[in-house]
Amino acid sequence: MLLEGKTVVVTGVGGGLGRECAASALRDGASVVMGARTAATLESTAGELDPTGERVATHVTDITDADSCASLVELAKARFGSVDALIQVAAYENVWGGLYDLSFDSWRKAFETNVLGALTVIRPVAAAMKEGGGGSLVLIGSQSMFQPALPQGGYAASKAALLSAMYYLVDELGPDNIRCNMVIPSWMWGPNVEMYVNGTAASQGRSPDDVLDDIVGTFPLRRMTEDGEVADVAAFFASDRAKAVTGQYLLVNSGELSR
Repeated sequence: MLLEGKTVVVTGVGGGLGRECAASALRDGASVVMGARTAATLESTAGELDPTGERVATHVTDITDADSCASLVELAKARFGSVDALIQVAAYENVWGGLYDLSFDSWRKAFETNVLGALTVIRPVAAAMKEGGGGSLVLIGSQSMFQPALPQGGYAASKAALLSAMYYLVDELGPDNIRCNMVIPSWMWGPNVEMYVNGTAASQGRSPDDVLDDIVGTFPLRRMTEDGEVADVAAFFASDRAKAVTGQYLLVNSGELSR
């Protein structure tokens, strides 16, 4: 029970990685405060993960809104008494196109959400952690920062900026016993990728297994990482097992890229 007795805030709790991060933290003994923009999603996810409601709280949260983020943190303190870890999953990913067909508005939204939004929620979380004697900030990056794949340069650039911001947070917050690390996934088997694989298979008249093999056939582990496995690494960073680890990133990618 890596997180027994701790309160973990998870943002971006939808049907993929955010949900799995909340589920992993609960399995490891934490009380979890979940934030997302959609109330119905939060309610249904909370009901699935903890039908008793004893160890879960939810708050409709827009990470680009300071008041919304402050209220999320206040809920965590009021309901469970502390904020021990933040797993910052909420992000804007829909940034497609190369140099000649990109949307600058989409790039701006990516940076406003993925960098400034992350800092907006980190600010009240870090203040609460300082009051409580420390804590752990866990950010989610993207392997696209290091290796271009899909034409999603705006998303990759925003995550790279977040990594640079992390190094400064580490230096600033370390004296308050607040750690900050980043989990970096690549392909993750979850609802979105499953939809992509099945859609590609249908359009090409092939089996989903063949399409999947096109992606993972050269990975050392010959399989795709599941979003729950990425969540488990986030839970490790959030736990005291990583209490001497800060300013680090860890690729969780079935060996696709070594760095």
